[in-house]
Amino acid sequence: MDINAGGNSRDLLKKLRETLAVEGDGQERLDHIVGLVAEHMGTEVCSIYLRRDRQTLELCATQGLKQESVHQTRLRFGEGLVGLVAKRAAPINAADAPQEKGFRYMPETGEELYTSLLGVPVQRLGEVLGVLVVQNKSARQFSEDDVYALEVVAMVIAEMKELGAFVGDGEAMTAPHQRPHLFKGASAQEGSAKGVVLLHDPQIVVSNVVADDPEAEKERLSTAMDQLRLNVDDLLTSTNTGGQDQKDVMEAYRMFANSKSWVSRLETSIDRGLTAEVAVEKEQSATRARMARVPDPYLRERLHDLDDLSNRLLRLLTGQGRRAGDAVPENAILVARNIGPAELLEYGKTLKGIVLEGGSVGSHAAIIARAWAIPMVIHAEPITREALNNDPILVDGDQGVVHLRPTEEVTSAFQDKIAMLTAAQTKYAAIRNEPATTLDGVTVGMQMNAGLMVDLPSLETSGAEGVGLFRTELQFLMRNAVPKRDELAALYSRVMDAAGDKRVTFRTLDIGSDKVLSYMKNINEPNPAMGWRAIRMGLDKPGVMKMQLQALLRGAKGRPMNIMFPFIAQYSEFLDSRAMLEAVVESEKKLGHAVPSELKVGAMLETPSLAFAPDQFFETCDFISIGGNDLKQFFYAADRENERVRSRYDTLNVSFLSFIELIAERCKSFDTPVSFCGEDAGKPVEALCFAAMGLRNLSMRPASIGPVKHMLRKANLAEAKQVIDTARGSGAQSVRKDLMDWLKNRG
Repeated sequence: MDINAGGNSRDLLKKLRETLAVEGDGQERLDHIVGLVAEHMGTEVCSIYLRRDRQTLELCATQGLKQESVHQTRLRFGEGLVGLVAKRAAPINAADAPQEKGFRYMPETGEELYTSLLGVPVQRLGEVLGVLVVQNKSARQFSEDDVYALEVVAMVIAEMKELGAFVGDGEAMTAPHQRPHLFKGASAQEGSAKGVVLLHDPQIVVSNVVADDPEAEKERLSTAMDQLRLNVDDLLTSTNTGGQDQKDVMEAYRMFANSKSWVSRLETSIDRGLTAEVAVEKEQSATRARMARVPDPYLRERLHDLDDLSNRLLRLLTGQGRRAGDAVPENAILVARNIGPAELLEYGKTLKGIVLEGGSVGSHAAIIARAWAIPMVIHAEPITREALNNDPILVDGDQGVVHLRPTEEVTSAFQDKIAMLTAAQTKYAAIRNEPATTLDGVTVGMQMNAGLMVDLPSLETSGAEGVGLFRTELQFLMRNAVPKRDELAALYSRVMDAAGDKRVTFRTLDIGSDKVLSYMKNINEPNPAMGWRAIRMGLDKPGVMKMQLQALLRGAKGRPMNIMFPFIAQYSEFLDSRAMLEAVVESEKKLGHAVPSELKVGAMLETPSLAFAPDQFFETCDFISIGGNDLKQFFYAADRENERVRSRYDTLNVSFLSFIELIAERCKSFDTPVSFCGEDAGKPVEALCFAAMGLRNLSMRPASIGPVKHMLRKANLAEAKQVIDTARGSGAQSVRKDLMDWLKNRG
């Protein structure tokens, strides 16, 4: 028997709405729902399981099973057929349920009387909130209409749960978006921040779930779809696609927006009694469930396109969502699934913190956060589904922890931590203009890393002696087309103007791996970090590299300049890169353009191989910068984007420190200046060790200069080296414990 035997789905949804409109508690509403569904489906049992926590379901209402099992029976995701529905986020239709793989009998419910089972997930935007189940004593294969009808009801339950219609006793029936939550992610930028949530893509709140007039709803959908297609067309025509592959991707996006089958599925849901918004969300939930199960990255990307279009369509239907130009609230902490550098820059430095569900420590969003000294936590799933705009939030970038709607006790402890950090910053400001000279008279140069014009004021406020690394790729990543040479030259000139008499080291374009330009052909590589990237790409495709070198030389306007080539793995790559630069210099002279009065050419040492390059490399190279982030991942064969292996290896491992010492000694023997550039340079204890191993220049984010300088000025480098050597001689794997004990004893 399908749903029409007891009345069509629209009648059922209207009765559900009437039930939900009646005053009463959440339990009463759930009890009414299971009774209505059982009657209309012609089944002896209808049960609703709601999620108690991230992996547990609780039986919250039933018609047909033993009432004493309500709020007592619990299942893990994946446990029994009901648990499998939740885990797979997909229906299970079993005519003979006890014979199905994964079946588990729950004796306290009395379900042994029932043979057939149909279960569908209660889900919203891909998040499973529960399971709706019907059962019969007789063997019954439920029809497609039955399955679809039950999914429609489940969608309504999901929306009403989101609106707080089922609040009652027990963990499974707490009010949504009100409880404190702790999210354990990973640190992308240290620091602590207290503020309010600013959702990059705010949740759409749907208050009306049942359609009174399906034709009117379809007209609303049609109007919104027309506007969506116009918006997509405008997006495509205003975007320089930069190649046939990119055009194909953008056309696929347009194809989804014009998909008749997508619109047909939405209209079918409206005919069943849903409003246009809920019909879109129902389809979007199914899309997100498919995204989670698809292993192929290309197909997953196409499903992501459809998900993005659904968000755009929901905003058009509801008028909700953030609009360009909306003011950023005071003390805003940005919360997003993911974000690109251009989008982040639009918010500006007023943000107090950033929390992402995705992201990586090497992403350009993370680089910008570090440059701005904004605490950032990544991998904080599923915070975007729990947080609401203006929710109180605490971000602990040191521990990679986020407190959403924290308790008073947590807030009080957090405020104490922020007060201590503020006091420390005051102490660092007092030594801003002092040299980083150790107690035994060794002075270490302190440089800052940058990549944007907004970073340059930190040259004065941080006490940096110059820019040890200016990342030029950010200007390429934030655009939809290759920047023009004159634009880049003007930018580089402004950077040098802002730096004044302090030297700036420009690193040429470092793209590839996790830094993919939207307008260039994306090459799928099994291991992109070790693939076609940085200088390899520049030498193979010299057009862009020559253009950038011209822009750098013209931006100097005759002033002294440092240019550094990234990811040099062997001497020949440096020779080829330097030869290209020299050829561009000669060409500029012939054109009558001014060239730098002094041009120093260096290389980033990011692969162990370069440490063992021929002596001629160290003689030819004007300076070397150790790219610590990449060097460490290649040294340990541990992907720095993989949290499972990234944290296994200590920077203060004796092997790594001995390798740093080897590099320092080779550079010293040829009088080649060498510095360490990367996250670890900005950690005081690590910086002390690098200096002890022979490095005399460090380049880091501006906010780290104060703490590192404070450490160095309080330490005796010769004593620190002795502690390190003693630990190495003892066979210890890391010198960290010995060094920390030494520092503690010194106070």
